[in-house]
Amino acid sequence: MNKLIKLSLLFFLVSTLSFGQETGYTFTIKKDLACTPVKNQSATSTCWCFSGISMLESELLRMGKKPFDLSEMFIVRHTYEKKAQMYARMHGSSSFAGGGEYGDVLSGIREVGLIPDIAYPGLNYGEVKHNHSEMDGVLKGYMDAVIKNSKLTTAWFAGLNGILDAYLGKIPESFTYEGKSYTPATFTKELGINPDDYILLTSFSHHPFYKQCVLEIPDNWASGSFYNVPLEDLVQIIDNSVSNGYTVGWASDMSDKGFSMKQGVAIIPEKNWNEMTEEEVSNVFKGPHPEKVITQELRQKEFDNYTTTDDHGMHIVGLATDQAGNTFYKVKNSWGVMGKYDGFIFVSKPFVMLRTTNIMVNKNAIPAAIAKKMGIN
Repeated sequence: MNKLIKLSLLFFLVSTLSFGQETGYTFTIKKDLACTPVKNQSATSTCWCFSGISMLESELLRMGKKPFDLSEMFIVRHTYEKKAQMYARMHGSSSFAGGGEYGDVLSGIREVGLIPDIAYPGLNYGEVKHNHSEMDGVLKGYMDAVIKNSKLTTAWFAGLNGILDAYLGKIPESFTYEGKSYTPATFTKELGINPDDYILLTSFSHHPFYKQCVLEIPDNWASGSFYNVPLEDLVQIIDNSVSNGYTVGWASDMSDKGFSMKQGVAIIPEKNWNEMTEEEVSNVFKGPHPEKVITQELRQKEFDNYTTTDDHGMHIVGLATDQAGNTFYKVKNSWGVMGKYDGFIFVSKPFVMLRTTNIMVNKNAIPAAIAKKMGIN
């Protein structure tokens, strides 16, 4: 009887462990790079800045510096000004909204620098969390009124800055941080962040490979240039970066049904969602799932038919494998501490291959052979 009980208990434990594996992903971390705590962009379209700044904060940690909490809204504020100037010069035919690209972070550093978040939190409108719904509406209405005139007045830009001052706060000419006085320029110099060290890349076949191109996505309001490389090179650059201690700014489509912050997983199922039964859909996140083979052709098709859109910017901070040995990227999001992994999500390699719109990497993390083809040093 004791033997029978023991065998029954063993069967129960084995069955329970097996069931647990079949009803959820288990990840083994292979590379876990230093990053700052998860932040919350809340009700804003500023993921591009939150993920870009997060990457730079990780760069400072990689360089052996202490953790910094840098101000996203300082760069966002400057970018609103630049967007407004473009919108006015283009007679309203350019994009004027909260979205942006990593190039906006880099140009912002070149033009105005960086400051700590405590010196410019950008919350000057009675809220404790970011919410740009009202401000975005006011700014768009204001700019549409400006361009209705037959010519630009001498007051329009001052009026724009009055709105930005009211919502985000006036830009400090100087500030005190940890007992020392700085200007944005002196603080940026002390940080040691050089925007020229960072490269923007994409991978689409309607542009020549190993050349720079203007990526046709709405948030690329400034017509910024990206190096265009084949898909296999893009993946190699990401893998080489993370394997060698460099995190990656990652712009992607998160509207895909396979992206679930709640489950903490993003995948591209082998079978199309509209071809699945209800039972098959319900099983997608219950454990390692067969995924599509991603090609350059499929990637291009999904971009051209608007299935892949430039939805969201995040931050790749590590590598992992699931219990079946499949490669996943550990990704830091900017929606606050939420979901299964407290603000992080594990994204499969097929998802990254298909849904990535562009990335930002330290140029030193690009494999030498690829860098040579791109013509960069």
